[in-house]
Formats: sequence, structure tokens, C-alpha cells
Amino acid sequence: MTLTIRRLGHLGDGIADGPVFVPLSLPGEVVEGEIADGRMAQPRIITPSPDRVRPPCPHFKSCGGCALQHASDPFVAEWKLDVVRTALAAQGLEGTFRPIITSPPQSRRRAVLAGRRTKKGVLVGFHARASDVVVGIPDCRLLHPDLMAALPALEEIVPLAASRKGEVSFTITRSEAGVDVAVANAKPLDGQLWATLGSLSQRHHLARLAWDGELVVELNPPAQRFGAAHVVPPPGAFLQATAEGQAALTAAVLEAAEDAGTVADLFAGCGTFALPLAARAEVHAVEGDAAMLKALDQGWRRAAGLKAVSTETRDLFRRPLMPDELNRYDAIVIDPPRAGAEAQMARIADSGLATVAAVSCNPVTFARDARMLCDAGFRLNWVQVVDQFRWSPHVELVAHLSR
Repeated sequence: MTLTIRRLGHLGDGIADGPVFVPLSLPGEVVEGEIADGRMAQPRIITPSPDRVRPPCPHFKSCGGCALQHASDPFVAEWKLDVVRTALAAQGLEGTFRPIITSPPQSRRRAVLAGRRTKKGVLVGFHARASDVVVGIPDCRLLHPDLMAALPALEEIVPLAASRKGEVSFTITRSEAGVDVAVANAKPLDGQLWATLGSLSQRHHLARLAWDGELVVELNPPAQRFGAAHVVPPPGAFLQATAEGQAALTAAVLEAAEDAGTVADLFAGCGTFALPLAARAEVHAVEGDAAMLKALDQGWRRAAGLKAVSTETRDLFRRPLMPDELNRYDAIVIDPPRAGAEAQMARIADSGLATVAAVSCNPVTFARDARMLCDAGFRLNWVQVVDQFRWSPHVELVAHLSR
């Protein structure tokens, strides 16, 4: 079959009439190949798009870590802006879009890798597209060089952690003190293994090593900087993917809440926004994970010059802050997971709040939630799109809403 690609889907695949999904294709391209179950798995590009470029990484065709290395940076930037515009338009919304901010190559400071034993040794890397096959990544153009330098340590850990046919997961995070490694789906710890892992961590200068949630060794606290504070997150805890992305999101949040003397930071995590905000406002940080809030609180207590920061462990999906609680604050910062925060947004809509800084990693649920606020009298002032998951279809944003 010969087809013409009409558009990109939300996962980055080209879509032709049918619909037929065509990986590694771009709008306007003519492709040829066999179709099975509505998918052309092995397309041949007959007429390439002018936006097609040579992928910078030699693993791109086989590795599932990136989806859009075959597209030019200007194309990807405009496509991601259009993803957000389209999501908003579906809810009847529009706003002023600022220029997208994109993280550079080799800037990812946090990643989840897979490890498997093989007949010849071990493999550590990303999964292949739509597969459980692990692809090695010795020349990865995505990860920060400090994470790449930790691959030999992970390769040593695989035989210690994985069964013959099993797979282990590594959450690796760059910190000021070195690489922080959290191993999951591993064999049970015993005394000998504990000693071996401690020695391995020292040889490879790992800052910290955790094993299925249990701390094995912490040679240096793997601190992250949030404004004036240094925070040591729990092993494997959420962190913005790049330092550049975190800086862009934080700058937008600070601007949206610049006139607030009191702020509630909802889904606060370890303090990505709460602690920079505390340089000029009193902050109440609410988060469902008690360990992350403990890390935030300890970071605040060690920092100098910050205003009061209080914390509250609370499941905001089941127990959102009510209007009378929200009305205590001048502004709200809210950064929910991909599912959005429908219940909490409904309470914000019913409150007397005038300023919301909304952070989102899902334009569709953000648009749904923003519609709720706009129906209650809010205005969508501006949107800052941030692309810190370079070469992937993921999109993040900060929006300023006010009554």
C-alpha cells in the first residue's frame, strides 16, 4: 500500500487515512509498506518531508527512548505548541502562547532503564518500541554524560539483581553528589549481597543505592537544588527531567504568583516550586507522599532566608482542599499527575481565589480542568510550553489563570 501521512498522533506516529498508524513518518510524506491491524510497521519513505532530518543517535531506529529524532527541531516545537492549542480549542479555550522552551541534547538528568542478563553478558538500556526487548545505549544522545558514566555500574548490578529470564528496572538520577540509583524488581537482599553492593557503589562513586525501596548505601546525600534549598528526595522520587526544564517551569510559576504573599502548592512533591516560592511568600505545601514532604521540610529547615513553609500530607484526589481552606491564600500552584485534578479544580472554581498557576504534563486533562475554572469566571492569560522530554511526544506547560 502507498499512503500519504496527514498528521502526527499524540504518541508521535504518523497517521494516514483509514486511520493507518505509521511510525517514524511525518505529515506530507508518501510511504509504502504492508499494513496489519491498522499499522504500517515497516514503512519505506517514498517522498520525504522537508522537515525530515538525520537522527543524531545511532540507536534511534531500534530504541524506544526517543520517538521524534527524525524531525527537525522547529517542526517538533511547532507540533508541541499545536498539541496544546488543539487541546484547548476542543474545550473552547484560547490564550497567549509564549515561545516554547526546549531542553538541549544530553540534558536528561533522570531516566528509567531496564536491565537483562543475556547469553553473552548483560544489556542495560531502553526498551525497543512496543517491545520488551532491551536495547543497549552506549552512544545515547538523550542522557546527561554523568548518567552515561554510571552505565558500567548498572551492568555490574544486573547479574546480582536479575534472575536468568527476569528484568530489573533502574531509576537513575543525577545529583550534585553523584548518581542516585534505585533498583526495582530485584532479587531479595542478603548479607553477602549487601556487602557486594556497598563495595560496588564505592568503586563507581554512586551517591546512593536503593534496592526495592530499601536503602543499601548512601555515600553522599544526593541533593537537588530548589531555589535556595538543597533537598534530598527519597530514592526514586519524582524529579523534573532536566535542570533546564525545571528552571523554565519554576520561572513561569514564580511569575504567575508574583504578587502573592501566601501560596498553597498542591501536589508539591519534594518542593520544586514551594521552596523557590518561599523566597518571597509564605507557602503551604500539600502532597500525598509523606516521604517527599519530609524531604521538602528538611530542605526548608536547612536553608537560609526563606519564609515559613508548612506541609500537609493529604490525598488531593479523595480529599481536595475545600473553598474555605483555599480562601486563606492569595494564589494556588497546582501540578497534578497526568490524570489532572478534576476534583480539586472544582473546589477552586467554587472558591474566592483569584490567581492560579497551573502546571501540567497532559494538555488534554489540563484543558478539561482549565475549562472548569473559566466557566467559574477565570481567564486564561498565558501559556508557557516546556519541552524537557526532547525527541518524545510528551508536552509540559505552565498556565496563568486569574479571575
